[in-house]
Amino acid sequence: MEGTPSNAVISTRALTKHYGSVTALTDLTLDVTEGEIYGFLGPNGAGKSTMIRTLLGFLHATSGAASVLGMDVALDSVEIRRLTGYLPGGIALYDSLTGEQVLDYLVDLQGREPRRRAELCDRLELSGSVLRRRVRDYSRGMRQKIGVVQALQHDPELAILDEPTEGLDPLMQHAFYRILDDLRSEGRTVFFSSHVLSEVERLCDRVAIIRAGRLMAIHDVADLLARRRRRVMLRWRGTPDMSALPGLEDVQVDGNRVIGMLSGEVAGFVRAIASPSLEDLTIEPASLEEAFLEYYAPGAEEQPE
Repeated sequence: MEGTPSNAVISTRALTKHYGSVTALTDLTLDVTEGEIYGFLGPNGAGKSTMIRTLLGFLHATSGAASVLGMDVALDSVEIRRLTGYLPGGIALYDSLTGEQVLDYLVDLQGREPRRRAELCDRLELSGSVLRRRVRDYSRGMRQKIGVVQALQHDPELAILDEPTEGLDPLMQHAFYRILDDLRSEGRTVFFSSHVLSEVERLCDRVAIIRAGRLMAIHDVADLLARRRRRVMLRWRGTPDMSALPGLEDVQVDGNRVIGMLSGEVAGFVRAIASPSLEDLTIEPASLEEAFLEYYAPGAEEQPE
């Protein structure tokens, strides 16, 4: 596909999908490179699942083009699905089968050895006794864990995951995060959709922000966070010196306490406020939430990549 980087695992060019008069994706262009965890971020209904289903050949694009693992999604969808690990949103399993039978059945469909199954089941606390139970007796979280295992058990080069932590409790979420960290260290590529800002911030190298099917921006997460405003609280001995607060905005003063938002460099700000009168300083980490909401504010415009 023209313009695709040589190390791209996923590429789309002006990808567009209509459902009758409803447009789910509009001119979406992005590249996911080998070895990165790439977040596809947006609220429910933004087009995330439509994008994933189109990449895997479950849906056909109205216009534009896409490739996965160097193969055309319209011509090679069967091979793409064989080589890719896929976790659909709201996964449905066969209730009459045991967890182990579900995993075996999906292995047979894919035709690849489940070389990572034992490790994944151990890390996600799916014991042998649990796997021998019928899926109908599983909780939502247990079903989601089976979904994660089936997506990754054959050690795919690329994993495409749709809302992967949905239904997982906090302990299992962190176990899942560590699994993805290990996959990245082994050079695997992960593309996952989410509307949970904290996990995108925690996991991703880059993030694409989508709104109503249209790509709003693509950012390196570290660079995006570096540009975010941070909440700052200072407590002074005596009256605060308001002349020595460079870059502090939306300032509120409460006695000897000053609260504001820092948009400049942290190191320069700390040097400027250094004083024997300063009793306490708190600078909260930058949050992806502000960046996300910025693209969903009324009148927000699409930004170039």
